[in-house]
Amino acid sequence: MANGFEDIEAIGTIDILRRGGVDVKTVSITGSNTVESAHSISIEADMMIEDGDFSDADALVLPGGLPGATNLNDHEGVRNALMIQAEKGKIVAAICAAPLVLGGLGLVNGKRATCYPGFEKYLTGAEYTKEICTVDGNVTTGEGPGATFDFAYALLTQLEGAEIVAQLQQGMMYNHLIGR
Repeated sequence: MANGFEDIEAIGTIDILRRGGVDVKTVSITGSNTVESAHSISIEADMMIEDGDFSDADALVLPGGLPGATNLNDHEGVRNALMIQAEKGKIVAAICAAPLVLGGLGLVNGKRATCYPGFEKYLTGAEYTKEICTVDGNVTTGEGPGATFDFAYALLTQLEGAEIVAQLQQGMMYNHLIGR
């Protein structure tokens, strides 16, 4: 997480993944464990990037928001971790403006991807889907704050399976929300 992250995209995704049984570690790139959101909410991250070993991570997930996404894009440690993750074929995910990081690294080249409208120009070599959430192989992308539930459930499906997601969606009244 970087200063300026989109509140809902980060916190909502963390919440859904943790409810689904995923051991989520929040990581700060600010030089401190405290990270401030785009809407001035301070979050205490579990660790700083300098202290992290991401070699066994199943997924690396980037929340969007501005200037959060550009702060992530400017951080060499974030870019290196994403490249290593992708080379292993493990999940890399980004929502809203943050897919610009994946695009700049060439990680969406030849893949389908989505992002906040206007940021598609950064999806170098990708087919821009305009979907709420797009999964293509090991790359998961989400459109924006309103896509947080679909984005997080897509990640949870990949990590824990559809049965866990169905149970969680029912318990969180998501099915009622979308009219199922």
